[in-house]
Amino acid sequence: MKSLADTSTGPANSWELCSNSAIRRASRRLGQLYADVLAPSGLRATQFGLLTQIRTLGEPTLRTLADALVMDLSALGHTLKPLIRDGLVTLAPDPQDRRARRAHLTRKGLAAYARGVELWKEAQSRFDAQFGKKESAALRRALDLIASDEFAAGFTVQKIAAPKK
Repeated sequence: MKSLADTSTGPANSWELCSNSAIRRASRRLGQLYADVLAPSGLRATQFGLLTQIRTLGEPTLRTLADALVMDLSALGHTLKPLIRDGLVTLAPDPQDRRARRAHLTRKGLAAYARGVELWKEAQSRFDAQFGKKESAALRRALDLIASDEFAAGFTVQKIAAPKK
């Protein structure tokens, strides 16, 4: 198997050899395609995804939301700011733990989510038509595995031998 360091047979595209590069490249393309479809809603694809996750989880704590999205709290806070500013999301203290805050969709947020869902259905339908419904489901399962704590734990315990000199 060719490696990134092997240039003897000519340059290869990094995404042909590196899973991270391939996933990031595909993610950028897919993000652009979904963003184009979602544009009439006034939401970015990342914002729609965040509204969807808040709605799916109910009224999650920020920690729960960040964990579900595989984000750190700082990045989540940055992503939430425009949604809070625009009145789509509010944050309130958790009644059981006043140190924690919970995310809530406002009426305006629920309306934005509802507008976005119809457009998202169109984007998802286009993806399934282009990629295949079974392949699409298999891809989501594979990506869910990669995003899991178990995968991360296994990845980080792998020992990599030092290069031979």
